[in-house]
Amino acid sequence: TPSQRVQFILGTEEDEQHVPHDLFTELDEICVKEGEDAEWKETARWLKFEEDVEDGGERWSKPYVATLSLHSLFELRSCIINGTVLLDVRATSVEDIADLILAQQEPSPEFDERTRAKVREVLLKKHHHQNERKRNNLLPIVRSFADVSKKQELHLLEKPAQTLTPHPSPTTAEAKNGVTPETSAMDLSKAELHFMKKIPSGAEASNVLVGELDFLHQPLVAFVRLTPAVLLSGMTEVPIPTRFLFVLLGPGGKAHQYHEIGRSMATTMTDEVFHDVAYKAKDRADLVAGIDEFLDQVTVLPPGEWDPSIRIEPPKNVPSQEKRKMPGALDESSSHSKPEKHSGPELERTGRLFGGLVLDVKRKAPWFWSDFRDGLSLQCLASFLFLYCACMSPVITFGGLLGEATHGHISAMESLLGASMTGVVYSLFAGQPLTILGSTGPVLVFEKILYKFCKEYTLSYLSLRTCIGLWTAFFCVVLVATDASCLVCYITRFTEEAFASLICIIFIYEALEKLSHLRETFPVHMHSKLDLLTVYYCKCEPPAHPSNETLQFWRSNGINVLGITWENLTVSECRSLHGEFQGPACGRNGPYAPNVLFWCCILFFSTFVLSSLLKKFKTSRYFPTRVRSTVSDFAVFLTIVIMVLIDLGIGIPSPKLHVPHVFKPTRDDRGWLINPIGPNPWWTVLAALIPALLCTILIFMDQQITAVIVNRKEHRLKKGCGYHLDLFMVAVMLGVCSVMGLPWFVAATVLSITHVNSLKVESDCSAPGEQPKFLGIREQRVTGLMIFVLMGCSVFFTSVLK
Repeated sequence: TPSQRVQFILGTEEDEQHVPHDLFTELDEICVKEGEDAEWKETARWLKFEEDVEDGGERWSKPYVATLSLHSLFELRSCIINGTVLLDVRATSVEDIADLILAQQEPSPEFDERTRAKVREVLLKKHHHQNERKRNNLLPIVRSFADVSKKQELHLLEKPAQTLTPHPSPTTAEAKNGVTPETSAMDLSKAELHFMKKIPSGAEASNVLVGELDFLHQPLVAFVRLTPAVLLSGMTEVPIPTRFLFVLLGPGGKAHQYHEIGRSMATTMTDEVFHDVAYKAKDRADLVAGIDEFLDQVTVLPPGEWDPSIRIEPPKNVPSQEKRKMPGALDESSSHSKPEKHSGPELERTGRLFGGLVLDVKRKAPWFWSDFRDGLSLQCLASFLFLYCACMSPVITFGGLLGEATHGHISAMESLLGASMTGVVYSLFAGQPLTILGSTGPVLVFEKILYKFCKEYTLSYLSLRTCIGLWTAFFCVVLVATDASCLVCYITRFTEEAFASLICIIFIYEALEKLSHLRETFPVHMHSKLDLLTVYYCKCEPPAHPSNETLQFWRSNGINVLGITWENLTVSECRSLHGEFQGPACGRNGPYAPNVLFWCCILFFSTFVLSSLLKKFKTSRYFPTRVRSTVSDFAVFLTIVIMVLIDLGIGIPSPKLHVPHVFKPTRDDRGWLINPIGPNPWWTVLAALIPALLCTILIFMDQQITAVIVNRKEHRLKKGCGYHLDLFMVAVMLGVCSVMGLPWFVAATVLSITHVNSLKVESDCSAPGEQPKFLGIREQRVTGLMIFVLMGCSVFFTSVLK
């Protein structure tokens, strides 16, 4: 079968002359205008997808998937069978190629010497490319001056060449090649340098020449493969060597038919399988087998159910063609039918105490210094700036919520210090530094339950929490010692997606919930009457029924309530004297700016929309590629800066993040070291085992599921991972944070995924219409380290953060 023959051809050993290269294919058609000399005009090109010169001839169309008629494919097959096929031709110029093609044509009354000479003249005609027209669209006067100066320069350049060459003639090898200094300089000036950047290095050209000639009575078809590839001056739009030529010249009246056959030839040359067959074919039969195999894979659309004028957009992901090349290759659909299992040397049981941890250290040690070198990138700077803002907010918010739940025993300052310490140590020594540690909702729930329990039974919260934390750290170390992280291989993709989706939904819900809670502090005046706006007020008054605490405050400070002019007090003075706000313009907490809620909604959605637009800026048509890529990398950080400046410029008092400005514990009755027993009975140390077991399960699952998501195969990580080492570092820092009375931090799923996505590396060179290829993740320790170092220093520049 054709498929088996193609697989046999592709299975042959490659020599230096037949190694497949990337191909750029150009379709040129002969163009004859009245009063002008005939020339070859570029009408389409292929790098991966088809691009056509639009009707006006001024610009290229958008890249699209080529749709071919089945009839033109069969005609192409017939052309290869009946036409001239020249493989491994050694030629140095277009003249040589034309002579070789014409030498293969049998003489006949219809193809005499005169016709042969005319065909040769046509093959040697000048090639006009679309990019040349762009430069000719300037004002005629400017163009005429440029032409004059250009002719003078060329005239001056030609003089020394004539004196150096004793017999200058167009038949010399140098002229044949078209690589003289003068012509090469001209070619480079004509080259589409912007398009050249999209062509992979080492690429070769495939030229398709078709057209109708009135003096021909029968078609002339030739397929030529040059060995080696030759740079033919002026033949191709870009200065790359030509490997293949397909020539189809025929009688008049069939221009559209020839055009479609040329498109079919060019499209088959871009096919991954036929492209390799063309390089390795040994005779005509191999090429025919390649076309037959291509026809076997073609999908036909019925004419009455589809409009051929509709251009199909290039797909985001092109399916692999390996199954066509190798008989034993599996289909992608069958490979995905089985559930993905996490396997590898890092998840194998060693049978030794701390065996997995030792292997993790040995696996990661060779990459340690490169983790810092690889972080010296502009992309890492963008990731660091964005994630610092993304990590800072939840840490402070979590600290505030924890402070409310524990009455200030653990609050924002402790949260900042704990996050900074844990993050720095983890970024330096963890097996997977791409994982970002953070505060999680389940840990907050655990802290709330524990504080409520201690309050009911009059136990010291910090001391009991220290015992639980130390036991949890011990159990995690036991899990590391017994290689329990190998259980990760049983976590399915469904579990990962469900867990990640749940965390994402919680984050989105919390963001919307915080926005809606602003109504309590900054309510909206519904159904306001314009006539009553003059009587809206909110003034300070003494409390009608002062509490005992308020009375004690007045007495201890010698405050005479009757001697105070309450109406003239500021908001802060009224609150300091325990006054009350009264009036229809008062909110729950007193006076407020009525437009804060709607302004926060504008900031909320504008930030989301602007960051999304800037992130997609990489695929826009504006600015150079480097500028677009930089803007895309810094999208979120730029959005935050822009919206903060707008907020400052408008001057509406929107809620701000409250950052501690003094480095000390929140409560004065506690220090930085906590006694595990303290005032609690001795048996609480043993009783802490039970909640510690539950906490261990929580920490283990949260850490390892996040690690599995980060270490997925599709991320193409090259430096390996270290599940045992990660858990060990979390356990050590969990024990340290427990002794110091700091919050516990574990892998944060959403932040870790965001960190990985911000460090994705894509190919710079991609064909028009083709999505940039994902190359992997920039694996390094610098971003995580800098995030948490700066987080620890945040206490010292509170004024900037405010």
